Amino acid sequence: MSRRPLRIANCSAFLGDRLQAAREMLEGGPIDFLTGDYLAELTMLILWKARAKDASLGYATTFLRQMEDCLGLARERGVRIVANAGGLNPAGLAERLREIAERLGIKVRVAHVEGDDLMPRLRALQEQGEALAHLDTGRPLAGSGVAPVSANAYLGAWGIVAALDDGADVVVCPRVTDASLVVGPAAWHFGWKRDDWDRLAGAVVAGHVIECGPQATGGNYSFFREVPGLEHPGFPIAEVHEDGSSVITKHPGTGGLVSVGTVTAQLLYEIDGADYPNPDVVARFDTIRLSQEAPDRVLVSGVRGEPAPARTKVCINYVGGYRNGATFVLTGLDVEEKAALVRRTLFGATGGESAFDSADVRLVRLDKPDAPTNEEATALLRVTVKDREAHKVGRAFTNAAIEMAVANYPGFFCTSPPTPETPFGVYWPTLVPVDAIREEVVLDDGRHLQVQPTALARGLRAAGPIPAPADAPAGAAASGPTRRVPLGTLFGARSGDKGGNANVGVWARRESDWAWLRANLTVERLRELVPEAASLTVRRCELPNLLAVNFVLVGLLGEGVAGSTRFDPQAKGLGEYLRSRLVDLPIALLDA
Repeated sequence: MSRRPLRIANCSAFLGDRLQAAREMLEGGPIDFLTGDYLAELTMLILWKARAKDASLGYATTFLRQMEDCLGLARERGVRIVANAGGLNPAGLAERLREIAERLGIKVRVAHVEGDDLMPRLRALQEQGEALAHLDTGRPLAGSGVAPVSANAYLGAWGIVAALDDGADVVVCPRVTDASLVVGPAAWHFGWKRDDWDRLAGAVVAGHVIECGPQATGGNYSFFREVPGLEHPGFPIAEVHEDGSSVITKHPGTGGLVSVGTVTAQLLYEIDGADYPNPDVVARFDTIRLSQEAPDRVLVSGVRGEPAPARTKVCINYVGGYRNGATFVLTGLDVEEKAALVRRTLFGATGGESAFDSADVRLVRLDKPDAPTNEEATALLRVTVKDREAHKVGRAFTNAAIEMAVANYPGFFCTSPPTPETPFGVYWPTLVPVDAIREEVVLDDGRHLQVQPTALARGLRAAGPIPAPADAPAGAAASGPTRRVPLGTLFGARSGDKGGNANVGVWARRESDWAWLRANLTVERLRELVPEAASLTVRRCELPNLLAVNFVLVGLLGEGVAGSTRFDPQAKGLGEYLRSRLVDLPIALLDA
């Protein structure tokens, strides 16, 4: 007899997300699990800084505030909670939760997961022959001059399962994969085995869809004008079925929209190729099928999985140095000459651009000729300097900028006062073999349960044969007369960051449009439309089931969000920029 679907809700997409979302999800309708994702790669560095100031911290304090508000409500309604808010200190967060529960008179069992922290073992791993090579550059960690401050392996779902098996009401996780917050509860509820590859892969996809909260319910959606109530969209729910399929939905009456389009957009967020590896399974994104089951209900089915990888990803962070910057506002005439004067003056007073490890100067031409307002007559000169020595980018740089105030170009002012130098972090992605992980679950009574990585388990079934992805829809791409219009007239896009790389997925809403997209949006064409990518390695992957093509722009974001000098350091706007570019689209498609 099959079990009923498991309703897994999300209440957080990042550290600092809507505090009221936890209560909204608990009060809005029936759910079985409440999950929250608090850890981006940048967040690990933020938590390290917090813990460096206070050793008792290192976790998401916003989660504590949410639990103080509604832990009692969750227990009253029988809702279990699984979150990766533990960050760098899951034990500390678990203890604080117990203190809150005791103070509020709530009977609750709290367990936490450990084993992701590899900092104490980095040297030993290198001595054993692990190069800890950077995933994009191939550089080994040793000899790179890097001094890591955090190193966290991405754990999977089976620690969560073990905690739930022991009766935990709240499972505090460290750096587990985002999708594991859904895979764990589903595997526990349905009693899945380690080699139920397709079911696990289906749960990974459901987890990827809801991990970013309202991005699955219309947030940041290309066709946002179609989304009602976007001022306050509801958070998503995955109704996971025993076979691994799921229905993505939201509470009735909440803002937003759950459609094939909104789910497709989220599926394309921060991915690489068709293979989506997690510690417990490799989900094949080229097998996903979506269908609109009813208003605000999208069925996700057909997902196939392959055996768990033998190596798992590790997020290493290190302090790259110090940075400072200023944005000079250039108004009216002679913009380029004014920018050149600023550059000569500023760097003339600080030893030249070569005196810094990095000096990034960008002139952003926002100005219009004969502008109707003062603002529309302005351009911005963004100057960012970085160096391993704080004094070079600190007072010396700030003073040089201040001293220009009444002694430089006409109309001088900056967007904000000069600031002191600030440290910046750099993300170093790498892989380690799964046998380097020592995962365990710590229970309320102090017991420790060891969790074996899936790839080390014996007697696992091989994955069944996975058919080749569906070919392009029947018929050739439309041709004939064209009209020059923005790419986004017909196509949606979603973009994001993965360390120093950016991804941008583009999808069609009709098969006829997909045939054109597949044939025309090549790597070469993308480089033309996004000139910043002209000299970069660009990887392209087709996902015919989603009518989509995904690109990874290697190195677009430099050293990653914390160290990037790019105006859009997380590539959040890259997809919308691409949609704004003019292309020649067949009139037959535009008028269809």
